Amino acid sequence: MKKRSRQGLRRFQVEVLSYGNYVQRIAELERALAKKPRVLNIELVGTGEIPADVALRFRAVLMERSLKTRIVTNARSSLQDGSVLLWLLGDSRTIRNDARLYFRRTTLSEDDEVEENGVLRDDESYRDSYSWFDPEEGDYARVMELINEFLPVKEMAGRLIGVPVLRQFGLIENEKADNFLAAVFSKSREPIEKSLNAAEKRRVQRCRESRVRQIRK
Repeated sequence: MKKRSRQGLRRFQVEVLSYGNYVQRIAELERALAKKPRVLNIELVGTGEIPADVALRFRAVLMERSLKTRIVTNARSSLQDGSVLLWLLGDSRTIRNDARLYFRRTTLSEDDEVEENGVLRDDESYRDSYSWFDPEEGDYARVMELINEFLPVKEMAGRLIGVPVLRQFGLIENEKADNFLAAVFSKSREPIEKSLNAAEKRRVQRCRESRVRQIRK
């Protein structure tokens, strides 16, 4: 019986293009994750913008991955809008020291979405969605909601975000990521420590609340 080889680190590069066709790359990501690697290193290269719909499709694929697969995202270029979300979805993240993040404000408000019961308020008349905003803005608003789980969108939208701020929010831990990747290829058979996602989220939340208070002062 042939012994099944263990999956170690796999690399997956996403070239960020504003008007690129990502259908094939999304399918390739699905195939890469289907192999259940212990670590998938997603490298983001290019200064374009991933459309909101594409970013959400990438997220949907990543959310279906095996619990045994850890995602490391590495930004080799500055990122904006949808590509910011893809980078944030990593369990560990690295970014070029002089790179920046940027995301614009959404033009939609909470009042622009129909409530769950589908009933409009009395003061609302019929709106032709094509006459007053781009329907794709709805996807972008969802991207902003997801980014807001990591960074305060209200305070940071429309501003450049550098590495020092990302570090203050606990979003980049280069040393921890490097140690994890080194452990993947170590000859030791001891199990690698499981991802402390819950603890990390609590720590990030504390950093975030502290940083928001500083911004609002």
